[in-house]
Amino acid sequence: MSTYRLDKLFSPRSVAVVGASPRETSPGRAVLRNLRNGGFQGTIALVNPHYDEIEGVRSVRAIQDLPEPPDLFVIATPAQSVPDVVSAAGEKGAATAIIITAGLGHGAGSLAGACEKAARATGLRLVGPNCLGVLAPRANLNASFAARMPPAGDLALVSQSGAITAGLVEWSATHGIGFSAAVSLGDKIDVDFGDLLDFFALDRDARAILLYIESINNARKFMSAARAAARIKPVVVVKSGRHVQGARAAQTHTGALAGADSVYDAAFRRAGLLRVLDLDELFAAAETLGRVQPFPGKRLAILTNGGGIGDGFVQFNGAAPPAPISFSPHPAGSLKDPPHRSASLIRTLDRGANGSIDSSQ
Repeated sequence: MSTYRLDKLFSPRSVAVVGASPRETSPGRAVLRNLRNGGFQGTIALVNPHYDEIEGVRSVRAIQDLPEPPDLFVIATPAQSVPDVVSAAGEKGAATAIIITAGLGHGAGSLAGACEKAARATGLRLVGPNCLGVLAPRANLNASFAARMPPAGDLALVSQSGAITAGLVEWSATHGIGFSAAVSLGDKIDVDFGDLLDFFALDRDARAILLYIESINNARKFMSAARAAARIKPVVVVKSGRHVQGARAAQTHTGALAGADSVYDAAFRRAGLLRVLDLDELFAAAETLGRVQPFPGKRLAILTNGGGIGDGFVQFNGAAPPAPISFSPHPAGSLKDPPHRSASLIRTLDRGANGSIDSSQ
């Protein structure tokens, strides 16, 4: 279904929280507070048969009692009730839903399978289950139970892990790195990496895409979306389960087999994604992309204070764009430093140990 109705997920005019509660530890209450504290300008509705009002917001007893179908449902009810909630949300005419609830199982005959079947019957798009939620700072939307809303920016984050999403959101808030959107996919029974790569590739508010992947369900769909997105903007990916123990942990966490790391590595390279090896590198990539503006062209000049460094970079970078440029015969004329005999000029500018340049080579 790709990007069908996903615009309603990131820019909804109305949101309904099913399972909102006055209990302090309730995920539904956390979502309600985040929606209000985030400054969401649309309509917020609540569905809970036990309360007429929660924190000053009117609550109805059933989804059918809502006056209008909301663009987005956030579902935080007990696992056994979720399939019926999904079915009712679709019949009401909602476009999208986020399932916060965990413990729905996997595969045919599971509660998750029942949710997927009910959603397909009505065209309802599902994020989750077992996820943190969705944050879209530009729309003042915090439809999650994350502790903070990240600043508005131009990085799009798509993570299978809610904890990783929460960690990056918390880090971004303290470092001033902004996001256009942050999505926790969880068990991804409907909306998956392929769908969101297609969406963010064409999203003008997203300059780069960050991925945290545990497993891929539809390899062909992912590869097609990844190749298309990587041609348009940088896509950085970190893959869990690089070792056997990590793969087993990922399988336990999401119920999907992570697969051989070498297969993922080859797939990422073929699609043109930039793979980083751990969360430290993902954070570093986020900070770099968040602060450095893209180059206007495809040629790269390398200026170093040592030839070995420049040569190493050429060897590392020469096979992939941007390619190092070849200098004209006298490129150093506009540089004010006096020439130094030991400096060299080939495809890199080597300023020598004292920082000067010789353009004689």
